[in-house]
Amino acid sequence: MSENIEKIKCLIIGSGPAGFTAAIYAARAELQPVVYQGMQPGGQLTITTEIDNFPGYPEGTSGTAMMEDLKKQAERFGTEVRWGEIADVDVSQRPFKVKTDDNKEILADTIIIATGASAKWLGMPSEQEYNGYGVSACATCDGFFYKGKVVAVVGGGDTAAEEATYLSKLAKKVYLIHRRDQLRASKAMQNRVLKTENIETVWDSIPVEIVGKKEGFSKAVTGVVVKNVKTEEQKTIDIDGFFVAIGHKPNSNLFKEKLNMDETGYLITKPDSTATNVPGIFAAGDIQDKAYRQAVTAAGTGCMAALEAERFLTEQED
Repeated sequence: MSENIEKIKCLIIGSGPAGFTAAIYAARAELQPVVYQGMQPGGQLTITTEIDNFPGYPEGTSGTAMMEDLKKQAERFGTEVRWGEIADVDVSQRPFKVKTDDNKEILADTIIIATGASAKWLGMPSEQEYNGYGVSACATCDGFFYKGKVVAVVGGGDTAAEEATYLSKLAKKVYLIHRRDQLRASKAMQNRVLKTENIETVWDSIPVEIVGKKEGFSKAVTGVVVKNVKTEEQKTIDIDGFFVAIGHKPNSNLFKEKLNMDETGYLITKPDSTATNVPGIFAAGDIQDKAYRQAVTAAGTGCMAALEAERFLTEQED
Protein backbone atom coordinates (compact mmCIF):
# COMPACT_ATOMS: atom_id res chain seq x y z
CA MET A 1 0.00 0.00 0.00
CA SER A 2 1.16 3.50 -0.85
CA GLU A 3 2.03 5.85 2.00
CA ASN A 4 -0.14 8.60 0.52
CA ILE A 5 -3.20 6.38 0.38
CA GLU A 6 -6.43 8.36 0.73
CA LYS A 7 -8.49 7.91 3.88
CA ILE A 8 -12.29 8.32 3.76
CA LYS A 9 -14.80 8.20 6.59
CA CYS A 10 -17.74 7.15 4.43
CA LEU A 11 -17.41 5.69 0.94
CA ILE A 12 -20.65 5.40 -1.05
CA ILE A 13 -20.62 3.10 -4.06
CA GLY A 14 -23.42 3.97 -6.48
CA SER A 15 -25.24 7.14 -7.44
CA GLY A 16 -28.95 6.35 -7.62
CA PRO A 17 -31.60 7.54 -5.13
CA ALA A 18 -30.13 5.33 -2.39
CA GLY A 19 -26.56 6.51 -2.92
CA PHE A 20 -27.32 10.23 -3.12
CA THR A 21 -29.79 10.16 -0.21
CA ALA A 22 -27.13 8.40 1.86
CA ALA A 23 -24.69 11.10 0.77
CA ILE A 24 -27.04 13.92 1.85
CA TYR A 25 -27.45 12.45 5.33
CA ALA A 26 -23.79 11.47 5.69
CA ALA A 27 -22.61 14.92 4.59
CA ARG A 28 -24.93 16.65 7.05
CA ALA A 29 -23.48 14.40 9.76
CA GLU A 30 -20.00 15.65 8.75
CA LEU A 31 -18.82 12.24 7.54
CA GLN A 32 -17.30 13.87 4.39
CA PRO A 33 -18.78 11.18 2.10
CA VAL A 34 -17.26 10.36 -1.26
CA VAL A 35 -19.57 8.94 -3.93
CA TYR A 36 -18.25 6.82 -6.79
CA GLN A 37 -20.90 7.03 -9.50
CA GLY A 38 -20.22 3.75 -11.29
CA MET A 39 -20.96 2.76 -14.87
CA GLN A 40 -24.37 4.45 -14.92
CA PRO A 41 -24.24 7.79 -13.09
CA GLY A 42 -27.66 8.46 -11.60
CA GLY A 43 -28.62 4.79 -11.76
CA GLN A 44 -31.52 3.22 -13.63
CA LEU A 45 -33.73 6.27 -13.20
CA THR A 46 -31.71 8.08 -15.85
CA ILE A 47 -33.34 5.89 -18.50
CA THR A 48 -36.83 6.76 -17.23
CA THR A 49 -38.34 9.64 -19.18
CA GLU A 50 -41.11 10.60 -16.75
CA ILE A 51 -41.43 10.18 -12.98
CA ASP A 52 -44.75 11.05 -11.36
CA ASN A 53 -44.62 9.05 -8.13
CA PHE A 54 -41.65 10.55 -6.27
CA PRO A 55 -42.74 12.94 -3.49
CA GLY A 56 -41.97 16.62 -4.01
CA TYR A 57 -42.51 16.77 -7.78
CA PRO A 58 -46.18 17.76 -8.21
CA GLU A 59 -45.77 18.28 -11.95
CA GLY A 60 -43.60 15.18 -12.40
CA THR A 61 -40.02 15.19 -13.63
CA SER A 62 -37.59 13.15 -15.69
CA GLY A 63 -35.30 10.59 -14.13
CA THR A 64 -32.23 12.49 -15.29
CA ALA A 65 -33.48 15.78 -13.83
CA MET A 66 -34.36 14.19 -10.51
CA MET A 67 -30.98 12.55 -10.15
CA GLU A 68 -29.26 15.82 -10.99
CA ASP A 69 -31.31 17.49 -8.23
CA LEU A 70 -30.25 14.81 -5.72
CA LYS A 71 -26.62 15.13 -6.81
CA LYS A 72 -26.66 18.92 -6.37
CA GLN A 73 -28.28 18.57 -2.95
CA ALA A 74 -25.62 16.07 -1.84
CA GLU A 75 -22.83 18.33 -3.13
CA ARG A 76 -24.38 21.34 -1.38
CA PHE A 77 -23.58 19.71 1.96
CA GLY A 78 -20.03 18.79 0.98
CA THR A 79 -20.30 15.40 -0.72
CA GLU A 80 -17.53 14.71 -3.23
CA VAL A 81 -18.94 13.00 -6.30
CA ARG A 82 -16.43 11.20 -8.51
CA TRP A 83 -16.50 9.53 -11.89
CA GLY A 84 -15.30 5.94 -12.00
CA GLU A 85 -15.91 2.57 -10.46
CA ILE A 86 -14.70 0.57 -7.50
CA ALA A 87 -12.67 -2.39 -8.73
CA ASP A 88 -11.97 -4.25 -5.48
CA VAL A 89 -12.84 -4.14 -1.79
CA ASP A 90 -11.04 -6.03 0.98
CA VAL A 91 -13.66 -6.57 3.69
CA SER A 92 -11.39 -8.60 5.99
CA GLN A 93 -10.39 -5.70 8.22
CA ARG A 94 -11.18 -2.07 8.99
CA PRO A 95 -10.48 0.39 7.61
CA PHE A 96 -11.49 -1.35 4.40
CA LYS A 97 -8.90 -1.41 1.62
CA VAL A 98 -10.49 -0.26 -1.63
CA LYS A 99 -9.08 -0.02 -5.13
CA THR A 100 -10.68 2.04 -7.92
CA ASP A 101 -10.72 1.22 -11.63
CA ASP A 102 -7.81 3.64 -12.15
CA ASN A 103 -5.75 1.89 -9.40
CA LYS A 104 -6.28 4.57 -6.79
CA GLU A 105 -6.08 3.15 -3.26
CA ILE A 106 -8.49 4.16 -0.51
CA LEU A 107 -8.95 3.28 3.15
CA ALA A 108 -12.62 3.57 4.09
CA ASP A 109 -13.92 3.57 7.67
CA THR A 110 -17.43 2.72 6.46
CA ILE A 111 -18.89 1.70 3.12
CA ILE A 112 -22.45 2.13 1.88
CA ILE A 113 -23.20 -0.10 -1.11
CA ALA A 114 -25.87 1.38 -3.37
CA THR A 115 -25.05 -0.28 -6.69
CA GLY A 116 -28.67 -1.24 -7.43
CA ALA A 117 -30.03 -3.96 -9.67
CA SER A 118 -30.33 -4.01 -13.43
CA ALA A 119 -33.40 -5.19 -15.28
CA LYS A 120 -32.90 -8.23 -17.46
CA TRP A 121 -33.69 -7.46 -21.09
CA LEU A 122 -34.59 -9.69 -24.00
CA GLY A 123 -31.76 -8.44 -26.19
CA MET A 124 -33.71 -7.05 -29.15
CA PRO A 125 -32.19 -3.88 -30.70
CA SER A 126 -35.68 -2.38 -30.98
CA GLU A 127 -36.19 -3.00 -27.26
CA GLN A 128 -33.36 -0.61 -26.42
CA GLU A 129 -34.33 1.82 -29.18
CA TYR A 130 -37.75 2.37 -27.56
CA ASN A 131 -36.58 2.05 -23.95
CA GLY A 132 -38.27 4.94 -22.15
CA TYR A 133 -40.54 5.59 -25.14
CA GLY A 134 -43.05 2.82 -24.55
CA VAL A 135 -40.69 0.06 -23.39
CA SER A 136 -40.30 -0.32 -19.63
CA ALA A 137 -39.18 -2.82 -17.00
CA CYS A 138 -41.31 -1.40 -14.19
CA ALA A 139 -45.11 -1.40 -14.23
CA THR A 140 -45.47 0.42 -10.93
CA CYS A 141 -43.13 3.14 -12.23
CA ASP A 142 -44.69 3.65 -15.65
CA GLY A 143 -48.10 1.97 -15.65
CA PHE A 144 -49.92 5.24 -14.90
CA PHE A 145 -49.05 6.53 -18.39
CA TYR A 146 -51.05 3.70 -19.98
CA LYS A 147 -54.47 4.37 -18.47
CA GLY A 148 -57.09 3.15 -20.92
CA LYS A 149 -54.46 1.92 -23.37
CA VAL A 150 -53.26 -1.48 -24.58
CA VAL A 151 -50.03 -2.96 -23.24
CA ALA A 152 -48.06 -6.20 -23.37
CA VAL A 153 -46.04 -7.91 -20.65
CA VAL A 154 -43.43 -10.56 -21.43
CA GLY A 155 -42.53 -13.22 -18.88
CA GLY A 156 -44.04 -16.17 -17.06
CA GLY A 157 -42.95 -15.93 -13.43
CA ASP A 158 -44.37 -14.15 -10.40
CA THR A 159 -42.89 -10.84 -11.55
CA ALA A 160 -44.66 -10.99 -14.90
CA ALA A 161 -47.92 -12.10 -13.29
CA GLU A 162 -47.75 -9.26 -10.77
CA GLU A 163 -46.93 -6.70 -13.46
CA ALA A 164 -49.79 -7.91 -15.67
CA THR A 165 -52.26 -7.84 -12.78
CA TYR A 166 -51.16 -4.35 -11.74
CA LEU A 167 -51.45 -3.05 -15.30
CA SER A 168 -54.88 -4.66 -15.76
CA LYS A 169 -56.28 -2.11 -13.30
CA LEU A 170 -55.04 0.75 -15.46
CA ALA A 171 -54.90 -0.44 -19.05
CA LYS A 172 -57.82 -1.33 -21.27
CA LYS A 173 -56.14 -4.56 -22.33
CA VAL A 174 -53.04 -6.49 -21.25
CA TYR A 175 -51.37 -9.17 -23.37
CA LEU A 176 -49.19 -11.54 -21.34
CA ILE A 177 -46.63 -13.13 -23.66
CA HIS A 178 -44.96 -16.35 -22.53
CA ARG A 179 -42.78 -18.84 -24.37
CA ARG A 180 -44.45 -21.88 -22.76
CA ASP A 181 -48.05 -23.13 -22.57
CA GLN A 182 -48.34 -22.43 -18.85
CA LEU A 183 -46.98 -19.86 -16.42
CA ARG A 184 -44.12 -20.51 -14.00
CA ALA A 185 -45.70 -18.20 -11.44
CA SER A 186 -47.14 -19.48 -8.17
CA LYS A 187 -50.60 -21.02 -8.37
CA ALA A 188 -52.15 -18.06 -6.59
CA MET A 189 -50.64 -15.62 -9.11
CA GLN A 190 -51.60 -17.84 -12.04
CA ASN A 191 -55.20 -17.97 -10.87
CA ARG A 192 -55.29 -14.20 -10.47
CA VAL A 193 -54.01 -13.68 -14.01
CA LEU A 194 -56.33 -16.23 -15.61
CA LYS A 195 -59.38 -14.81 -13.83
CA THR A 196 -58.71 -11.24 -14.88
CA GLU A 197 -60.94 -10.49 -17.87
CA ASN A 198 -58.76 -7.92 -19.61
CA ILE A 199 -55.58 -10.03 -19.48
CA GLU A 200 -55.09 -12.21 -22.57
CA THR A 201 -52.31 -14.78 -22.49
CA VAL A 202 -50.30 -15.32 -25.65
CA TRP A 203 -48.93 -18.83 -25.17
CA ASP A 204 -45.89 -20.48 -26.77
CA SER A 205 -44.70 -17.14 -28.09
CA ILE A 206 -41.68 -14.87 -27.93
CA PRO A 207 -41.33 -11.20 -28.96
CA VAL A 208 -39.02 -10.76 -31.94
CA GLU A 209 -39.36 -7.02 -32.59
CA ILE A 210 -40.87 -3.88 -31.08
CA VAL A 211 -42.68 -1.79 -33.69
CA GLY A 212 -42.93 1.96 -33.33
CA LYS A 213 -43.29 5.33 -34.99
CA LYS A 214 -40.82 8.21 -35.08
CA GLU A 215 -41.50 11.87 -35.64
CA GLY A 216 -38.40 14.01 -35.30
CA PHE A 217 -36.99 13.33 -31.84
CA SER A 218 -40.26 11.77 -30.70
CA LYS A 219 -40.73 7.99 -30.59
CA ALA A 220 -43.61 5.76 -29.53
CA VAL A 221 -44.35 2.03 -29.44
CA THR A 222 -47.21 0.93 -31.69
CA GLY A 223 -46.90 -2.86 -31.66
CA VAL A 224 -44.90 -6.00 -31.01
CA VAL A 225 -44.13 -8.83 -33.42
CA VAL A 226 -44.41 -12.22 -31.72
CA LYS A 227 -43.38 -15.64 -33.02
CA ASN A 228 -45.03 -18.89 -32.03
CA VAL A 229 -42.18 -21.18 -30.95
CA LYS A 230 -44.03 -24.31 -32.14
CA THR A 231 -45.39 -23.19 -35.52
CA GLU A 232 -42.85 -20.40 -36.30
CA GLU A 233 -45.85 -18.26 -37.30
CA GLN A 234 -45.43 -14.54 -36.68
CA LYS A 235 -48.05 -11.89 -36.00
CA THR A 236 -48.12 -8.26 -34.92
CA ILE A 237 -50.07 -7.23 -31.83
CA ASP A 238 -51.06 -3.57 -31.66
CA ILE A 239 -49.98 -2.07 -28.31
CA ASP A 240 -49.09 1.27 -26.75
CA GLY A 241 -46.63 -0.04 -24.16
CA PHE A 242 -44.32 -3.04 -23.73
CA PHE A 243 -43.20 -4.23 -20.29
CA VAL A 244 -40.29 -6.64 -19.83
CA ALA A 245 -40.78 -8.70 -16.67
CA ILE A 246 -38.17 -11.44 -16.76
CA GLY A 247 -36.44 -10.40 -13.55
CA HIS A 248 -33.62 -8.22 -12.25
CA LYS A 249 -29.94 -8.90 -11.64
CA PRO A 250 -28.41 -7.24 -8.56
CA ASN A 251 -25.10 -5.49 -9.25
CA SER A 252 -23.26 -7.37 -6.53
CA ASN A 253 -20.42 -9.15 -8.33
CA LEU A 254 -17.87 -7.01 -6.49
CA PHE A 255 -18.92 -8.61 -3.21
CA LYS A 256 -19.29 -12.26 -4.18
CA GLU A 257 -17.85 -14.55 -1.49
CA LYS A 258 -17.19 -11.42 0.61
CA LEU A 259 -20.66 -10.49 1.91
CA ASN A 260 -23.74 -12.61 2.61
CA MET A 261 -26.14 -12.67 -0.32
CA ASP A 262 -29.06 -14.81 -1.40
CA GLU A 263 -29.02 -17.31 -4.25
CA THR A 264 -29.84 -14.60 -6.80
CA GLY A 265 -27.15 -12.18 -5.60
CA TYR A 266 -29.12 -9.71 -3.48
CA LEU A 267 -27.16 -8.60 -0.43
CA ILE A 268 -28.66 -9.77 2.86
CA THR A 269 -29.05 -7.12 5.54
CA LYS A 270 -30.01 -7.54 9.18
CA PRO A 271 -33.71 -7.20 10.07
CA ASP A 272 -34.87 -3.56 10.22
CA SER A 273 -31.38 -2.46 9.24
CA THR A 274 -29.09 -1.87 6.28
CA ALA A 275 -26.15 -3.54 8.04
CA THR A 276 -24.50 -6.42 6.19
CA ASN A 277 -22.72 -9.30 7.93
CA VAL A 278 -19.50 -7.25 7.99
CA PRO A 279 -19.57 -4.47 10.63
CA GLY A 280 -19.11 -1.08 8.99
CA ILE A 281 -20.51 -2.10 5.60
CA PHE A 282 -24.11 -1.20 4.78
CA ALA A 283 -26.33 -1.88 1.77
CA ALA A 284 -29.14 0.38 0.54
CA GLY A 285 -31.59 0.40 -2.34
CA ASP A 286 -32.21 -2.25 -4.95
CA ILE A 287 -28.98 -4.11 -4.16
CA GLN A 288 -30.78 -5.45 -1.06
CA ASP A 289 -34.44 -4.90 -1.98
CA LYS A 290 -36.06 -7.32 -4.41
CA ALA A 291 -39.60 -6.68 -3.16
CA TYR A 292 -40.30 -3.01 -3.95
CA ARG A 293 -37.54 -1.63 -6.21
CA GLN A 294 -38.89 1.93 -6.09
CA ALA A 295 -36.93 5.18 -6.06
CA VAL A 296 -38.63 6.34 -2.86
CA THR A 297 -37.92 3.10 -0.96
CA ALA A 298 -34.32 3.20 -2.19
CA ALA A 299 -34.02 6.75 -0.87
CA GLY A 300 -35.44 5.61 2.47
CA THR A 301 -32.86 2.88 2.90
CA GLY A 302 -30.15 5.32 1.82
CA CYS A 303 -31.17 7.51 4.74
CA MET A 304 -31.08 4.47 7.05
CA ALA A 305 -27.61 3.46 5.86
CA ALA A 306 -26.14 6.90 6.50
CA LEU A 307 -27.67 7.10 9.98
CA GLU A 308 -26.37 3.63 10.78
CA ALA A 309 -22.89 4.48 9.42
CA GLU A 310 -22.81 7.60 11.63
CA ARG A 311 -23.90 5.57 14.67
CA PHE A 312 -21.31 2.89 13.90
CA LEU A 313 -18.47 5.42 13.73
CA THR A 314 -19.62 7.09 16.95
CA GLU A 315 -19.62 3.74 18.74
CA GLN A 316 -16.08 3.02 17.45
CA GLU A 317 -14.88 6.29 18.99
CA ASP A 318 -16.38 5.52 22.43
